[in-house]
Amino acid sequence: MSLVEKILSKKLGREVYEGESIDVKVDLAMTHDGSTPLAYKALKEMADSVFDNEKIVIIFDHNIPANTVKAAEMQKLALEFVNRYNIKNFHKGGEGICHQILAEKYVLPNMFVAGGDSHTCTHGAFGAFATGFGATDMAYIYATGETWIKVPKTIKVNIVGKNEKISGKDIILRVCKELGKRNIYKAIEFHGVEKLDMDDRLTMCNMAIEMGAKTGIMQADEETYRYLKEERGLSEETINKLKKERITVDKDEEYYKEVEIDITDLEEQIALPHSPDNVKPVSEVEGIEINQVFIGSCTNARLKDLRIAAEILKGKKVHKDVKLIVIPASKNIYLQALKEGIIEIFLKAGAMICPPGCGPCLGAHQGVLAEGEVCLSTSNRNFKGRMGHPNSYIYLCSPKVAAISAVKGYISNQL
Repeated sequence: MSLVEKILSKKLGREVYEGESIDVKVDLAMTHDGSTPLAYKALKEMADSVFDNEKIVIIFDHNIPANTVKAAEMQKLALEFVNRYNIKNFHKGGEGICHQILAEKYVLPNMFVAGGDSHTCTHGAFGAFATGFGATDMAYIYATGETWIKVPKTIKVNIVGKNEKISGKDIILRVCKELGKRNIYKAIEFHGVEKLDMDDRLTMCNMAIEMGAKTGIMQADEETYRYLKEERGLSEETINKLKKERITVDKDEEYYKEVEIDITDLEEQIALPHSPDNVKPVSEVEGIEINQVFIGSCTNARLKDLRIAAEILKGKKVHKDVKLIVIPASKNIYLQALKEGIIEIFLKAGAMICPPGCGPCLGAHQGVLAEGEVCLSTSNRNFKGRMGHPNSYIYLCSPKVAAISAVKGYISNQL
């Protein structure tokens, strides 16, 4: 059985296989300031209560602080939902991006995680089944604690080789190029990631949706348990319990599709406008002038990402024609970056630092692009109009390439 089949089988107490439609109980449900009001409106037509006010997480991250009257009204409505149902896990803004907060505080292996945001698949990095739902589906989940899904077919992606010059972002961009974006309702199961830390794993699973997949997922292993113990502070007793319940895939599993990505000689990768699968080595597009660099988003704004960028920017200045925007993924990351002097390095280099949240990733505020502007971004999407004007251009890359290019004034992976 695939990893997804095994996780879902364990939840249902019987074997389930690809293509089967099942009803499943949800362990954790999340919506943000953009999706909560829509779910709330639908919920009021379905029920007078929520299934469990301790299993619901509400996070303000998309438009914080509110930048328009509409955004303020949406947050007001979301707050009404929180108060009406006494939601225990409420993060009112400035605490971080929803997917980072879930990673730092809530998600565990083998969970079924439902989120009112397409990048909920990020949490497959923990060995959980995590996927996004629309507002009406989230309303039903909030009312009943259940949902139905079709068990997805699984694509196995095996990462082979070793390459310390690249990051998880380079690897996943290469995978996007290989698989394209037509893997509708598939699970992408990553193998050969033992050498990668949780930051890189979260980045990779985050972008499964960019390939059209239902989720991205990895087996929980020693790195997973290290993160849960050292970064999340879980007790030894809890870690041992999780290890006993660990789910692994069968070695003889026959997958819907299998691909192998050899990273041994892989150069830093970059996605060109206007699709995450329009990927080339950075050297093939070196020299393209840029107007803005964004280091942030639920894909690449974790502490490791900021450290890499700061190491490059230390003692240097952002190019005079480039705006550099840096947004840490969470308050915890922001605080640690302050302690390490990373934020000071960014500020001295000429960067603008915004409060933890989504920022310009969705084209709402804090760095919207004008017509004809070119942005080099560590985020996950670059379709037309994603970050502002429909006639602007977005390139996707790692924090390393972003920082180097910010200094150069054009796309480059060489200082």
